[in-house]
Amino acid sequence: ISFVSSPQSMGEIEKMEVEMQGEDSKWEGYADWRNKAAVKGRHGGMLAASFVLAVEVLENLAFLANASNLVTYLTEFMHFSLSRAASEVSAFMGTAFLLALLGGFFSDAFLSTFIVFIISAFIEFMGLILLTIQARRPSLMPPPCKSSPASPCEPVHGSKAALLFVGLYLAALGIGGIKGSLPSHGAEQFDESDPKGRKQRSTFFNYFVFCLSCGALVAVTFVVWLEDNVGWEWGFGVSTISIFLSILVFLSGSRFYKNRIPRGSPLTTILKVLVAASVMGCSSKSSSNAVENFSMTPSNHLVGEDQSEGAKRDSQSLTNSLRCLNRAVEGKTVHRLLECTVQQVEDVKIVLKMLPIFGCTIMLNCCLAQLSTFSVRQAASMNRKIGNLVVPAASLPVFPVVFMLILAPVYDHLIIPFARRVTKSEMGVSHLQRIGVGLVLSILAMAVAALVELKRKRVASEAGLLDSKQALPISFLWIALQYLFLGSADLFTLAGLLEFFFTEAPSSMRSLATSLSWASLAMGFYLNSAMVVIVNKMTGSGGRTPWLGEKLGINRYRLDLFYWLLCILSVVNFLHYLFWAMRYKYISTGARR
Repeated sequence: ISFVSSPQSMGEIEKMEVEMQGEDSKWEGYADWRNKAAVKGRHGGMLAASFVLAVEVLENLAFLANASNLVTYLTEFMHFSLSRAASEVSAFMGTAFLLALLGGFFSDAFLSTFIVFIISAFIEFMGLILLTIQARRPSLMPPPCKSSPASPCEPVHGSKAALLFVGLYLAALGIGGIKGSLPSHGAEQFDESDPKGRKQRSTFFNYFVFCLSCGALVAVTFVVWLEDNVGWEWGFGVSTISIFLSILVFLSGSRFYKNRIPRGSPLTTILKVLVAASVMGCSSKSSSNAVENFSMTPSNHLVGEDQSEGAKRDSQSLTNSLRCLNRAVEGKTVHRLLECTVQQVEDVKIVLKMLPIFGCTIMLNCCLAQLSTFSVRQAASMNRKIGNLVVPAASLPVFPVVFMLILAPVYDHLIIPFARRVTKSEMGVSHLQRIGVGLVLSILAMAVAALVELKRKRVASEAGLLDSKQALPISFLWIALQYLFLGSADLFTLAGLLEFFFTEAPSSMRSLATSLSWASLAMGFYLNSAMVVIVNKMTGSGGRTPWLGEKLGINRYRLDLFYWLLCILSVVNFLHYLFWAMRYKYISTGARR
């Protein structure tokens, strides 16, 4: 018998080896923009993520250029009352952030994050065009206010109001899609199976917030100045150009991206597991032998599960947490549509465990809503001069933005390396610790806001200007204190939430899970609107004057009491957060302490 291979056999072996090497060099579960297999070394990495960071600067500039000053536009040009304008701004921003869930859902289920971003950016572009046209043409605006006190300003209504809200909510739909796809698209560019890749991904999230702040800096300075001194059509125009440029920059990085291939609706998986568990009946006892045997069957795992998740996710069996869901694996005995794999059950458990953390950040975002509502009007009533320069009230966010621009690189290059050396862990500072710091800062911010408002009201009373629109003899820099604390809270919490949801969520649900960070902002703005209504109703009962009544001037508001209420609720919320955070066990590689 001859053991010498023929030349033909050797050629076949070499060909097979080349093919195997080619398979190893591909990103499993990813494709390039042409829908071909993504290749390692050619697609993904920091270069691809850099395009996403540049896009975030332009995208957030377009968003915040109008959102930060929208209260002024609605009160002075659309003639809404202050309370209604504040509620409309909260509703607009809340809707925009809540729609991030829709963007995340489509990214995971049907389209890639690449496609969702392009569609969403185009929708926002169309909305901003409508707003620019309305601001440009006086015939599409409400009539100017009459000088007679007996003739109050007429708020926008009818077709003009319809044009305003169509433009605003088209922009909100686009913003939501972008928020739900862009962070995940950037984070997907890194190799999570490698410690270096995971560290680069953490750096990406820090610099994502940094770039978000860069866009905000231009928005609340240059664009707000344009709106207040040149015209709102210029402000909307700059936003329109900015979002158009973001599309061009995003497309210019197409050949470098690796795009995750959608695997079907994550909501279907969640619903199927919950229904199957309910049908089979939640049991407090140990899982049956049938369930245990089923969970250990290798064939029960999802076909094609992303191997970069690690063997711990691909070969896991049913866990004892949320044991009532374990019965879902027996769902196929009732109906084939209720058939659930062990992997699907465990994925749903992960999502359910993250929800309490999500819920505990809503109160913080309710506090953040003050930055674009009442705080703007407070600043507008104060002396906003610095030398000969008059600072627009809507430019106050420049203080937390500049602080975030300084703190983000310091945090990533100094604090995190030091924490890694001290804790001897890959993360240094855990996601939940970052979020906790943000919650504490929000408590301090509300306490400071209440004290500053007391001082502002005292100055107004002593100067006899409670019912005057004249600027108070107190510097607006006092308001900057609450902006500073809330901006710091936002930096710690937003970056921590984005990375927490992305790294902990199952790979098939990452965009949707990451969107929870923005949904928390949405719920915070909605909560703020609801609290204004509830507080006015409760404090105005029995013929009393409500704290935030529509007919009152800003100097007659009881904002100090409203801020103290937010402070107390934030303390209770932080204690609630500690309860869940101390019990949470990390799933992702590198996150364990």
